[in-house]
Amino acid sequence: MQQTSTAQALPADAVTDPAAVPPTRAAWLAVLSVGIGSFALVTTEFLPVGLLPSIAAELRISEGTAGMMVTLPGIIAAFAAILVTIGIGKTDRRYVIAGLTTTLIVSNLIVAFSDSFTLILLARALLGVGVGGFWAIGGAIGTRLVSAPYAARATSIIFAGVSVGTVAGVPAGALLGEIASWRAAFLATGAVGMVVLVLQLALMPRLPAAGSLTFRQVPELLRIKKARLGMAVTLLVFIGQFSAYTYVTPFLVQVAQLGAGVISALFLAYGVAGFIGNLLGGWLVARSVRRSLMAVGLVIGLSTLALPLAGTSLAGVVLLIVTWGLGFGMMPISVQSWMFKAAPHAMESGGAVFVSTAQVALAGGALVGGIVADHLGVSGVMIAGGAFALAMALVIWRFGDEDGGPSARLAAVH
Repeated sequence: MQQTSTAQALPADAVTDPAAVPPTRAAWLAVLSVGIGSFALVTTEFLPVGLLPSIAAELRISEGTAGMMVTLPGIIAAFAAILVTIGIGKTDRRYVIAGLTTTLIVSNLIVAFSDSFTLILLARALLGVGVGGFWAIGGAIGTRLVSAPYAARATSIIFAGVSVGTVAGVPAGALLGEIASWRAAFLATGAVGMVVLVLQLALMPRLPAAGSLTFRQVPELLRIKKARLGMAVTLLVFIGQFSAYTYVTPFLVQVAQLGAGVISALFLAYGVAGFIGNLLGGWLVARSVRRSLMAVGLVIGLSTLALPLAGTSLAGVVLLIVTWGLGFGMMPISVQSWMFKAAPHAMESGGAVFVSTAQVALAGGALVGGIVADHLGVSGVMIAGGAFALAMALVIWRFGDEDGGPSARLAAVH
């Protein structure tokens, strides 16, 4: 089937022949525009992390209160993932993606120019709508822009925006905040959003909806065994990842006794490893989603469990942090690919359920990590996080059906 150009409509019920010719350059540019959008959203979502002291000082609030700028978008995103997917109905997905990118731009402009923390929080809530909605449908977009044999690669490119945002976007925003001001950082990210919006409108073809989601359809996913298993897997691995990751800096300071410069370098290495892991995850899911998930659980679980044992050795800490980063990079594409495979007839609804589950698990992971840290210390948090991740690998090994072979069945759901 000839790849759709930007001037043509992509049929809603198109099923790509696995023997189709490779995607055109225009198709890959469209995928890239969505990937850059994911980078901009991730950068914006976590931008306040490196700017909290400056924000708190200027607005005369505590750093804990300023932290609501990170917490609130995550909470909103958990609800928005399903509500947006239902609300958009059969709207052309090209304009939906562009609209979600617009929320990023508006949010950053309000934050950059407002002196009211209440208004800033409302702007960040708007961003949560964009984040939840984007992740609910963004992953599925890649499988519709290219032919089936290339779907895993396209999805990997879109998810690579997460790793790039982690390794480059957030540190760059923090640096700009130090050089200029925290408001300048939000303005710059808003400008990136404007560029992304132009690229998406120029490069993406029309993408008529293959169907629309209703509230009644959401519970139907729970009747699918693989979808239920996917939700359980998402909860376990995200709780494990973010319970440990939230407290990795206190661990590196208190147990490994590393200085700020070394810790910053470790985070950079973690991000680079995450980017590589994302590409590796795309390669693995093209062969076996089940094995890719097992690898994620084992890599994250074993590396975090070993950190307390290697905490006195710089070489050991570096090796384990980099290994952990590889597992983190593989995690999003592996888990969401399982959800796509579980319900290939409802990729957007499956994506919405995945995002909602992930956001709840993210918040839950931070809560679990805090409780463990208070009672067992930061080394205990690493052990708890590793245990959750290993439990995920055990669950998918025990209850997941073997999916073997190429992912043509996974991706051929355009």
